[in-house]
Amino acid sequence: MADYDYDLLVIGAGPGGYVAAIRAAQLGLKTACVESRETLGGTCLNVGCIPSKALLHASELYEEVAGGHLAKFGMSFGKPSVDVPAMIAEKQKAVDELTGGIAFLFKKNKVDWLKGRAAFTSADTVDVAGKSYRAKNIIIATGSSVTPLPGVDVDNAKGIVVDSTGALTLPKVPGHMVVIGGGVIGLELGSVWRRLGAKVTVVEYLDQILPGMDGDIRKEAAKIFKKQGMEIRTGTKVTGCTVKGAKATLTMEPAAGGASETIDADVVLVAIGRRPNTEGLALDKAGLTVNARGQIETDHDFRTSVPGIWAIGDVIPGPMLAHKAEDEGIACAENVAGLTGIINHDVIPSVVYTFPEIAGVGLTEEQAAAKTTIKVGKFPMMANSRAKTNRQTDGLVKVIADAETDRVLGVWIIASVAGTMIAEACVAMEFGATSEDIAYTCHAHPTHAEALKEAAMGVQGKPIHI
Repeated sequence: MADYDYDLLVIGAGPGGYVAAIRAAQLGLKTACVESRETLGGTCLNVGCIPSKALLHASELYEEVAGGHLAKFGMSFGKPSVDVPAMIAEKQKAVDELTGGIAFLFKKNKVDWLKGRAAFTSADTVDVAGKSYRAKNIIIATGSSVTPLPGVDVDNAKGIVVDSTGALTLPKVPGHMVVIGGGVIGLELGSVWRRLGAKVTVVEYLDQILPGMDGDIRKEAAKIFKKQGMEIRTGTKVTGCTVKGAKATLTMEPAAGGASETIDADVVLVAIGRRPNTEGLALDKAGLTVNARGQIETDHDFRTSVPGIWAIGDVIPGPMLAHKAEDEGIACAENVAGLTGIINHDVIPSVVYTFPEIAGVGLTEEQAAAKTTIKVGKFPMMANSRAKTNRQTDGLVKVIADAETDRVLGVWIIASVAGTMIAEACVAMEFGATSEDIAYTCHAHPTHAEALKEAAMGVQGKPIHI
């Protein structure tokens, strides 16, 4: 150990990096974590998952009152108003509490926080803020950043053309927000400002929103969002953006080609995806290269092509999800320590925290049908007792199973609490459950979870409540 400063040095303190550092320290490794932000937690805790959920929750509460949804329950209020700066401040309070919690966990587990940006100087040495550190093992967990859109220049400081970070700190509700990108981030943040009173137009290049999700779910989600008042324009390409005064003008044309048109907006949100953060690491000095997508390739155990260097999270292939990075962080740290780290990449859920929520795990119907013969069961939330009593009946549950073995291959849900419901499907699939297993498992009544049981009963050909 005398020749090394650390057993493990983790680059990046996001959900993957900080978890890997803590787990490694728990296993007895002398560990450090490099992070250039003033707070730990990476994009997710600082300007991603956590603050967006705070605003989503706040805006849901506002819409319950402002939209008159509580009137049917006999509750009436005066004309509501929203104090945007107060809402943003409460969001920041939640962020500060959680990032501070990670700093506490670093101290508790004796993880050294090296403040600054890391750059390799050799395969086992990095430079951080002008100081050199040598480690037996290095984990790259630098996450991802917003993918830029040619012709549309983001300037969060001006608050007119913004990315996801800028959309979390707008000083007031825009009159018209145009969201470029019909994926998870665009729909979530678009939902926030629509609920608070903005007109929201979503422009998506593909022919449907939510790329990568099950076809039925994508179509149903689009219907729901349109019913809520969100304008969705699919098959449309944004070719340019000009800002004059406090307004932005977007130039668009059909994705398949055709005449261009313009649309004016008070705020433009660029949310076309994210790209791996590998620039500035001087990977070449470590003997590493990236693939065509800018990702670092690893083996099943997260080893790169260079011995002693590992990579996890958004910088490697796979979905860019915080919980994927967390599980990879734990597994990778255990592998570094000589244990056997395990993660099942076939059972990683994805959730869209709109209202209703959208969640899925496993294969879509399209993916499953391309591999084998399948059976599908669906159950509408309209027929679920708890959804009916809550007057939140939009959505459905869909279970996809192998026609021969009955093993569950995928579950897709649109429901007010889909993000929580999907956990049962994950556990079932992790244990190799069949649709019959779920169908014959007693579920409490009345609960939203009964819809999953009923969808599984539909696979069996014996649904009860439809």
